[in-house]
This record gives sequence, C-alpha cells and structure tokens, in this order.
Amino acid sequence: MLSASVSSGVMQAYVVIMVVLVVGGTLFDIWHKGSAVYFFRSWRNTQDKGVRRIGGGEMSVLAIKTALVEGLTSAEFGPGQRRVVHLLTMYGFLSYVVTTVIMVFWYPTPATPTPSILPLLWVVGALLVCIGGCWFWFFMRVDVAAEGHTPFRVMRADLFILSLVASTTLGLVWAALQAMGSSCTTVFLGLYLIATTVLFGSVPWSKFAHMFYKPAAALEKRVSEAAGSRRNLPAPADKPEKFGSARERPRHY
Repeated sequence: MLSASVSSGVMQAYVVIMVVLVVGGTLFDIWHKGSAVYFFRSWRNTQDKGVRRIGGGEMSVLAIKTALVEGLTSAEFGPGQRRVVHLLTMYGFLSYVVTTVIMVFWYPTPATPTPSILPLLWVVGALLVCIGGCWFWFFMRVDVAAEGHTPFRVMRADLFILSLVASTTLGLVWAALQAMGSSCTTVFLGLYLIATTVLFGSVPWSKFAHMFYKPAAALEKRVSEAAGSRRNLPAPADKPEKFGSARERPRHY
C-alpha cells in the first residue's frame, strides 16, 4: 500500500498537481496551436454552408450518438486491430486513473481498508495500457509499418505513448516488489513517480491533449454531415474505395 511509505497529504497533493498540469497544459496547447479558433471557425463554416439547419433536439441526438459511438466504442477507427488497440489503451487508462484517484482520496490510510476490487482494477487497467501501448509501438506505428524505420526510432510525437507505458509498467513493477517486500521498492516508486510526472506534465509537448479534441471533432463531423456541408468535400463516389494493389496489402492510415 502506498500509504505505508508516503503520507496521505503528499499523495493527494501530488494528484491535485497532476490534474492542474493536465488542465493547464491542455489550455496552453489550445491557445498555442489555435485549436479552439480552428474548431469554432470550422463549426461556423458548417453552419453557413450547410443546406439545412440543425435544431436543438437534433443536436442533442447527434451529441449522444457521438458519445456512444465515437466516444465509447471508437467506431471512427473502423474494424481491425487499430480499434482494438485504442479501446484497450483507453479503457485501461480510465481504469488506472479512476482507481488511483479513488484509492488516494477515499482510502488514503490503513485505517480505511481499500476494497480488494480497486487494486485489482488498478492492475488490470495498467496491464491493458501496457498491452495496448506495446502493441501500438511495435506493430502499428505509421513510420514503422509504412516507412520501414526501426521500432526504436523516437520522436517528440512519441512522448505521450512512451511516458504512458513507462508509468504503468513501473507502477506494476513497484506494486509487485511491494507485495514481495523487496528492498528495491523505494527505487521503483521514485521511477514510477518520475514517469507519471512526465506523462501528466508534458501535455503541451505530447499528444495527451488530443484525447480531449477527438470528441469535439467527431461531433463537428456528424453535424457537418447532417447539415449537408460535407466540410467542403465532394460527394461520395458511386464505386467503393480501393487501396493497395493485387501485389501489396493496403497500409493506409
């Protein structure tokens, strides 16, 4: 249990600081990249160029569909391993973060025993993140799969996935060492906290904030299609799309 080596006040303060870093980093990312300006301009164009107006009731229905389809099931990825990897990582990360917050704020000391289901969900969530993250890193990265680069080629765009996998992996190692009573527990706790701080503190330089943009972009796309503007794209062709060739498998992302 973390409270055996760190006081509850320190744990709670650390979690609050991480939340502040995520919120502040996301707001900075929105301002620096002009994401909000781009989104509202695109939304205005959708309304102006649409062939019909979207009422409040229909807008609510579109928002619910977006939350259920794109949000909960990641349907925008279509069938295949990319969607599976995204779902593993997304639900694993949610389980990992939510159970961490619950244990830190509701069960911070041995005086309030933690229900056994919470550590189990924490471990399962971390494992799902590790599986999904490693699956993506070694088998699905665009530059690796399509351009033939080594899987160990690291760019700034990889900061989010690497820090995420490092945080969950070191957390699992620390939890296992603590359960065994190992003398290396403190070392891995420090490494775990460093990786977690990098994960939540690097939002302005990583792709962490993209998880907040995607629902808004998905909703804007649905509204655009419902209004008939198609975001300035041509009407769909009569023939189905064809990628790749008879000698090469399609590898488009």
